[in-house]
Amino acid sequence: MSRTPALILFVSLAASVFAQDKPIQDNSFLLEEAYNQEEGVVQHISVFTRAFDGGGWEYAFTQEWPVPGQKHQLSYTVIGMDPGEGLPGGFGDLHINYRYQLLGSGDTKTAFAPRVSLILPTGSVRDGRSNGGAGVQFNLPLSVQHSPFLVTHWNAGATIIPSAENELGEEADRFGYHFGQSFIWLAHSRFNVMLETAFDASQEIIAPDRTDWAREVFISPGFRWAHNFEGGLQIVPGIAFPFGAGPDNKGTHGIIFYLSFEHPFRRTAPK
Repeated sequence: MSRTPALILFVSLAASVFAQDKPIQDNSFLLEEAYNQEEGVVQHISVFTRAFDGGGWEYAFTQEWPVPGQKHQLSYTVIGMDPGEGLPGGFGDLHINYRYQLLGSGDTKTAFAPRVSLILPTGSVRDGRSNGGAGVQFNLPLSVQHSPFLVTHWNAGATIIPSAENELGEEADRFGYHFGQSFIWLAHSRFNVMLETAFDASQEIIAPDRTDWAREVFISPGFRWAHNFEGGLQIVPGIAFPFGAGPDNKGTHGIIFYLSFEHPFRRTAPK
């Protein structure tokens, strides 16, 4: 079989990826980058995670809006999940997020954008898809560009859920904290190689007013690429292969599929 058609197809795909000069920026999988949406631009983010151990999966859809410019950003996250272990799938808790661009932007060497989120218990507690109570989460994302080829991102935050509930109806206050760090190699402005590390510690309810700590570490190599189109639409697919390395998840592994659509929703005034 001739290799010419395959070569033509490969060149065509490469041309579609590298056709226009709009770099990838705010498209990490496990971590949060410190770049708010630009004025007049909205982003739709889908992240599907499948755990090979236990068969559970989770799908998260996030939509980010500038209000009205890059300084302030509002977003929401809707979660669908199947916890595995014979429990039925369905919706999880809803997150309403506000993020403030305190320092820099996607055009500066350093950016910092604190976030606060309201967690609403819209999922089923009995089926393992909800915290069973309203809560709040804080995150401090910092992004640093070290060179034209290397960017790092740093996260630290906490989650507080007063009067949480488990599947047995037992209640207790829950607290958690998390850290994260990633290296992004800009092999091309529209093709990036990623290495993300995320640590999460959270209290699990084991009896009324009693909790125990669960600690997980995920290391996730992956890559992402961009398709840019006239009119400002950018589509960013990606894939990663996280594996567990913490006290309570060592030896686990899974796969992440990422897909983002970013596009203008109105004309902006010339700068």
